[in-house]
Amino acid sequence: MTATYLGFFGFTLFVILYTTYKLRKDSFKTAKGYFLAGKTLTGPIIAGSMILTNISTEHLIGMNGSSYKNGIIVIAWEVTSAIALVIAAIFFLPRFIQMGLTTIPEFLEKRFDGATRSIVAFLLMLSFVVTLLPIVLYSGAINIESVFEFTEMFNITKTEALLYTILTIGVIGSLYAIFGGLKAVAYSDSLNGIGLMLGGLLIPALALYQIGKGNVVDGLTKVYDFAPDKFDIIGSPDSILPFSTLFTGLMINQLYFWGMNQAIIQRAFGAKNLAEAQKGLIYTGVLKLFVPCIIVLPGLIAYYYFQDEFYANPDLIYPLLVKKVLPAYLYGFFAAVVLGAVLSTFNSVLNSASTIFCYDIYKKIINKKVSDAQLVKWGKLTSVVLAVGAISIAPFVAYAPDGLYFLLQELNGIFFIPISSVIIAGIFVKQINAIGAKAGLLFGFLFYILTTFILNLDIHFVHLWGMEFVLNFIIMFLVSKGRPTADYVHETYRYPDKAWPWVKEAGIILTGLTILIYIMLS
Repeated sequence: MTATYLGFFGFTLFVILYTTYKLRKDSFKTAKGYFLAGKTLTGPIIAGSMILTNISTEHLIGMNGSSYKNGIIVIAWEVTSAIALVIAAIFFLPRFIQMGLTTIPEFLEKRFDGATRSIVAFLLMLSFVVTLLPIVLYSGAINIESVFEFTEMFNITKTEALLYTILTIGVIGSLYAIFGGLKAVAYSDSLNGIGLMLGGLLIPALALYQIGKGNVVDGLTKVYDFAPDKFDIIGSPDSILPFSTLFTGLMINQLYFWGMNQAIIQRAFGAKNLAEAQKGLIYTGVLKLFVPCIIVLPGLIAYYYFQDEFYANPDLIYPLLVKKVLPAYLYGFFAAVVLGAVLSTFNSVLNSASTIFCYDIYKKIINKKVSDAQLVKWGKLTSVVLAVGAISIAPFVAYAPDGLYFLLQELNGIFFIPISSVIIAGIFVKQINAIGAKAGLLFGFLFYILTTFILNLDIHFVHLWGMEFVLNFIIMFLVSKGRPTADYVHETYRYPDKAWPWVKEAGIILTGLTILIYIMLS
């Protein structure tokens, strides 16, 4: 256990010292420095921060649990992200950066009106507190508790151990976001990201090495031969993620997450220039093609070891696999990597939520003449309030019937699809006005809650996303036509920075690699 503690505190302390050193000359007293990292981020830093903000323990635990139970078909959540990142880099990012945006809701005011901006800002903050942050905290607590076995160490129940772990992670994550701002988050993310990739790849590599008796390829062959149906990437129409969802709601969700989600795209807003921002998105897309080795393959390997034993609670699979294959002296390092992944997502979302509150609610509605110093102060206070809310909700995540990852995605649909439809309409469809946008938001919000959680329609929720997206556009178009206004803001996008010259070529290659993965695995 001594080696575990040394590994854990050693790597964690290294990240803290590295981040402190990198930020020693920075000032976080200005809003630009605190919320946008002083517009200094480069492509690799953006990519490292994006990937670690995205990949957390809800993926390590939830996604691996889902692949253990449902097979490789869940890989669609990951590899299709590369195509969305390409679209965002080429079509969305130049417009957003040219407009000098700090938040995504700010675009909606420039395109529609202030009320649309405020509504979306409120919905985004609600989504962070109710869905993402609690799930990140709970899944992180499961993994950390499983490594250190607090139940035995302190002679307490499993529930008590998870509650205390949730509280500890929440407090530490809050301190990151509150005192360091976006730049502290981004630099710590990039280092933790390296640790996550190394530690995450180590688990399946060691497992396959053991199964193949010294040969990783033989180990993979044995895992495949044991349950070849688990490697069916197309799957059946009634599977947990049918192949047909790629052509209905899945890509809409991916476009929102990678091109319009404040917690992700804020890193690009903090880039030195447009070219670095585009590089960051493309580099992230490359990394996403390798991520399934960390958050899908271990679940398939776990089925080889445990068969159907944990079907009732698949979220236990990843911690069990880690304990089975990882040498005890590496527990501490791996626990530090997991903690880094949790903190990354938690503090990134906190920073983005406080940015939205300060710019889209406080400065826009409450105090239009607020100073930079006051805005930073309100950002820190907002982070504290949101953290307390997320910590309070996190224990209830334990009751997710289909696993953590699918709970997260199902809840995300409440907010993401209405918002994404309005933003995409704002970018590409000039006939839709502010009244139509508000009607689309209201209809989409009510439609999804009604069909998914009240009527319980026998339609996959990702298909419902696609249906809702189309219906939202119809509603927005009809309302805009019936109540015509002259509020459309058309801007000629003259990019202040030069685009990355290779962005289109890199995008074509990345899209081709994504399609190739499906061809090879089918």
